[in-house]
Amino acid sequence: MSTVPGAGAAAGAGAAVHRLPDIGADPAVTTALAADLDAAGFTVDRVDALWGTEAAASLHRGSRVAALRALAAREPSPLGTLATLFVLGLPTSRADAAAAFPTAGLDAVVAAGLLTADGDDVRPTVDLRPYAFVDDLGAGSWWIVSDLGELALGHAISEEHVLGIGGATTTLSGLQVPVPVRTVLDLGTGCGIQAMHARRFAEHVVATDISRRALDIARFNAQLNGIDGIDFRYGSLFEPVAGERFDRIVSNPPFVITPRRPGVPSYEYRDGGMVGDALVETVLRGLSEHLEPGGTAQLLGNWEYHWGVDGLDRVRSWFADTDLDAWVIERERQDPTSYAETWIRDGGTKPGTPEFDTLMGAWLDDFADRRVTGVGFGYVVVRRALPGGTAGLRRFERVPETLGSNPAGLGDTVARVLDAAAWLAAHDDAALATTHLTVAGDVTEERYYWPGNDDPTVMTLVQGGGLGRRVDADTALAAFVGACDGDLSVAAIVGALAQITGVDEQVLAADLLPAARDLVLDGLLLPA
Repeated sequence: MSTVPGAGAAAGAGAAVHRLPDIGADPAVTTALAADLDAAGFTVDRVDALWGTEAAASLHRGSRVAALRALAAREPSPLGTLATLFVLGLPTSRADAAAAFPTAGLDAVVAAGLLTADGDDVRPTVDLRPYAFVDDLGAGSWWIVSDLGELALGHAISEEHVLGIGGATTTLSGLQVPVPVRTVLDLGTGCGIQAMHARRFAEHVVATDISRRALDIARFNAQLNGIDGIDFRYGSLFEPVAGERFDRIVSNPPFVITPRRPGVPSYEYRDGGMVGDALVETVLRGLSEHLEPGGTAQLLGNWEYHWGVDGLDRVRSWFADTDLDAWVIERERQDPTSYAETWIRDGGTKPGTPEFDTLMGAWLDDFADRRVTGVGFGYVVVRRALPGGTAGLRRFERVPETLGSNPAGLGDTVARVLDAAAWLAAHDDAALATTHLTVAGDVTEERYYWPGNDDPTVMTLVQGGGLGRRVDADTALAAFVGACDGDLSVAAIVGALAQITGVDEQVLAADLLPAARDLVLDGLLLPA
């Protein structure tokens, strides 16, 4: 999602992108187009059913053959035509295309920039596909326009490519806190998907991007799906919102680390035009100036590991001397070679070609020159302190394991952790001791025994949702958690355990209270 100008000086590997100069210009066209898509049943489930789960999986791997064979065995239909044009990226006949747009009319869809017509051939100029999601307001579905991908183009994508729905999309949309607010900023909106999600919980959203093309597509997507209340603004980083503050900021910034060297393409949707991870640092350092007191931010990012310097320690330093709570979760770490391979392939350059080898050399030279030993990827959650408050949460951790079950995403977990951090900051150990705690409903306990032994050798508390935390517990902690049913205070449970075990009560409290704090923060224990 592009935010910084000047990132794309080198020529792209692909052909020029299809411009959409008039996209979204006429609301009547988008309204009619939405009616046609709806009438055809252009939904995720219906499209997948056209060719079946195996063909859908093959399509995700980059092959259209199975999907085309399945379509050939079916009678022509508007749904099949829409899927052929906008999902497979293939031409259809003028007659079939016209039948798919009885309300909007083929000429209007061509004029909107979604198709081109040449004789009897009608070809797509964009990717337009259904998208389904679940959040705290329930299930929803939209249609999302983006640029044609490598499979449809038959060559590498352009540097001006506007990305559609991907793994990062769903990750960030799931991280958004599902709490109603007045204003949200979507920094680097791309195709507009995060702004559309944010609007479900906000009265007003500002969506910015340095790519006018991305803003055109984002505006069209909002219009196509009947979503108002989004102000689309052109500009770099926080420039379009200078002097403004927001209750929430969300961003999937163009964080991919790209060599600043001649001949290396710079894709607007992923490359911010700065050296290394400087763009992510710039965004994080700018949050405090643009968040309302108590406002939150949810972002994705990359950060570098340098020789002798831990990547998370570098991120920690970016929050020094700020009034921000910060929770950074590293989900993955790649070595320089793997990182370079990932993003060179992402641009459509094939391994084994001279172009691929040249780009690999540029990436590895850049990493070596700057003493980069690895690159981390993960989530960043931030909250600005209320007036007179100070930052109480500074958590920088690695969570590479499989997460818990979160059908609506991690947004609820993010909100709960921020609330728990505020609660813990307001309760010292004396106040905690008087609190009644309960075990969260998704927590279970695993016990492991040596054969023939009645006493467990390992006890583990397991969180079913959220981050899927697994906490090893000794006998005292397992007994403490087991007694947290809301009836007794923390102090009463500790006193009872001290009598049963014969351990000094103060010694036991010194051991259990910090553990209880961690369990409250992680959501395994809840204040009653």
